[in-house]
Amino acid sequence: MKREGLVKTENRLFTRKGHKYEFIKRADNLGENNLPREIRIDGQPALIDRQTHARVLAAGTDVPEQAPSFAIPLDAVGIAGKTVWVLLPEGRLPFTAAITVDLPGRTRGIHMSRLEQAVAELHERPFARLSHYARALVEKVVERQRGSTARVSLTGKRPLLRQSKISRQVSVDPLLVRVEAVISRDDPAGITVSNGIGVCHITSCPCTQVYNLDVFTERGKCPMPTHSQRSQTWLHLRGAGEAPAYQELLACLENSLHLTQDLLKRPDEAEIVLKSHLHPQFAEDAVRETARSVGRMFGPVLPGDTGVIIESLSLESIHIHDVCCRLETSLGAISSLL
Repeated sequence: MKREGLVKTENRLFTRKGHKYEFIKRADNLGENNLPREIRIDGQPALIDRQTHARVLAAGTDVPEQAPSFAIPLDAVGIAGKTVWVLLPEGRLPFTAAITVDLPGRTRGIHMSRLEQAVAELHERPFARLSHYARALVEKVVERQRGSTARVSLTGKRPLLRQSKISRQVSVDPLLVRVEAVISRDDPAGITVSNGIGVCHITSCPCTQVYNLDVFTERGKCPMPTHSQRSQTWLHLRGAGEAPAYQELLACLENSLHLTQDLLKRPDEAEIVLKSHLHPQFAEDAVRETARSVGRMFGPVLPGDTGVIIESLSLESIHIHDVCCRLETSLGAISSLL
């Protein structure tokens, strides 16, 4: 429909203003996620007319479909560092995406623009979870390419509001998130999804603390001094079914680690420092305690072949190096040790 400068497309109404169309907010389409938006267009005349473009496209060579100079298959081809905006319950949040597909040996290249088209088609669709967006995107990708396996990886941050223990102050902190979806053309229903989150926490070295037991014999009830450091631990669960919500993963980490936050008053700081010294942890302890929490929470409800990946990085305070620890196993293997 086009009438007096108005254009209607896909149930949206736009008005022409200079070299752009602006979205008109309609009374029957109001809501917190339906904010006024605009689609900008180039108002300058095209240098090549549409008929010429159509003729060339119809008669021209599709270069990506050509045979390559060396017919070896490629594992992954696509785009990386792409910012996608996902409409989630918290609002429209940005994530960095890597979108790839494998390439047969007979085909020279992928159709890059089709990846961007898939992203554009999902821009206005709301999603309850980030993993649902990854599923929808990876399905569109594999449908439009020659490859048999497509992968979508998303990394970014979500807002995390946590109340401190003593002052009850609410801190607005970032929750690190990482989601990956993999699909095979031969089994489109068997999408594998990995849902992961990362948190910051404090660790206190138990080694120095034990040593100081012999140094300070008159210590009273105060725990022994030791060095502490800021640490970061990631938890990923991977499987073919519905991925656990990030709130469930966060509960595992909260039960295993001494989580930190930005807004802390002095009583809160004293509390968390004392707690970390009463229960000191190596990076190894952080990973193992998280694994135990995962087994207790998800062992009874998820398949035993669910993949579990836990990674911890300790930014050492008195050493120049950092300390890292990683565990990659199955939920069944963890549950068998409980």
